[in-house]
Formats: sequence, C-alpha cells, structure tokens
Amino acid sequence: MQVLGIDIGGSGVKGAPVDITTGQLMGERYRIPTPQPATPEAVVNVILQIVEHFNWQGKPIGCGYPGVVKRGVTHTAANVDDAWIGFNLGGELQHHNKAEVTVLNDADAAGMAEIYFGAGQDHAGMVVMITLGTGIGTAAFLDGKLIPNLELGHIEIKGHDAETRAADSAREREDLSWKKWSKRVDRYLSTLEFLINPDLFIIGGGVSKNWQKFLPLLQKTKTECIPAELRNHAGIVGAAMATVYEHDLV
Repeated sequence: MQVLGIDIGGSGVKGAPVDITTGQLMGERYRIPTPQPATPEAVVNVILQIVEHFNWQGKPIGCGYPGVVKRGVTHTAANVDDAWIGFNLGGELQHHNKAEVTVLNDADAAGMAEIYFGAGQDHAGMVVMITLGTGIGTAAFLDGKLIPNLELGHIEIKGHDAETRAADSAREREDLSWKKWSKRVDRYLSTLEFLINPDLFIIGGGVSKNWQKFLPLLQKTKTECIPAELRNHAGIVGAAMATVYEHDLV
C-alpha cells in the first residue's frame, strides 16, 4: 500500500509516496521552501502543490507538523506562524483532497519510522528520537508504543529554551564548530537523561548525516546515542505510516 507522506519543516515542506509495508520511498522526494511567513493558508497551498506534483488527489495522505497535534488540530507554533494555534489542518486538507488525511507531530512521525524500519527496531524500554534541525523535535516510545506530543525540545536549560541553543539552526546561525556545538547537545541530552532516564537516544534530522562529527564528542550522556538510519526521509515515511497506525495517536 502506498501513501503520500508530507513533512512540514521550518525551512522546507517535503513529500514523497511511501510503501508503508517496507518504509521505502516510491518516488523522488519533492521539496518546496517553507513560505515566509509560514501561515496556515500559505503552507496548505504548498502541500496542495506537492499533492498535484504526484497526482495524488483523492488518495490517502499523512502529514507531519512541527508542533503539538491532537485529532488533526495544531495546538502550538514554535517555528511557524502563530495563526496555526487551533487550526484544523487535517480537516482543511481532507476538504481539498477528498480522501483520508492523518496529521501528527513531525517528530512523532520521524520516530515511528525509525522504530518500525530504522535504528529503533527491536529496542525495548524507553526510546527517545530527537530531531536536530530548525528546532528540536522529540518523540518517545515505551516498548514500541508512542507517547505523543512530547515537546521536550523546549525544556529550559540555564534560562534558555533548549532548541535556541542546541538545534542545528543554532550551530549554523552562530557559526559554531562541531566541538562547541556538541557541548550544547551534550548538555541538552544529559538534562533530558536526568528527567526521563531513557534506554536509547536516536539522533535524527538533517544533521544526522554528519553524526561522525559530533556524536563521538558527547561525554556527559550515559545513555547510548545512535544516529537515525532513515535520515531526512524519516518524517515523510512516518507521516505516511500514521494513516495506518493512527490508533497510536491522540
């Protein structure tokens, strides 16, 4: 079964058809820069362009959104326009697409992909997926069961929202060396470790392709840290999967 997976990010909106039985992309990923300002209307128009690009009208779609999502409604807007708060994205897309649309937190989507098809397979206990990108997304799984909408990228560390210091965007914005940035990531992970005592960290997001440059530098974190396997495709794959595994969503 194929589903169109769409991943709304702070810098780009990406999509591709996914075989949800294997987790494989069935076409080349199509990306459009996230409009600025990233209002619901502007982003929905971009999503509809991706739907048209793949000629996917009238077929199932899964969509990851960078914030809290409950029953298709978006409740936070950390890296997009505030107009998203209380917006029924699922209903709006379903109205346009005339077919089933499932919406979930983008980090939850990436985590689902890694748990079922990537680095999280066969890992018991508490597994936490962390996406380092424009912000910090987190997804937690207890024995493979998703605990949805844990926005742990926004915990406060030394008076700062963690993602403003440890997201990959902070590394780029401040032109930090991998060594200096890894210290911030290390502090974030060790704080998270203290709070929830996970059994495994999976590090994803676009920066995970450079994991050799920073994961070996982590010293404070005792929990095993491994790179995501699906890299930047995880959000697309997990969004598509959510159309079938929506019983895991709240």
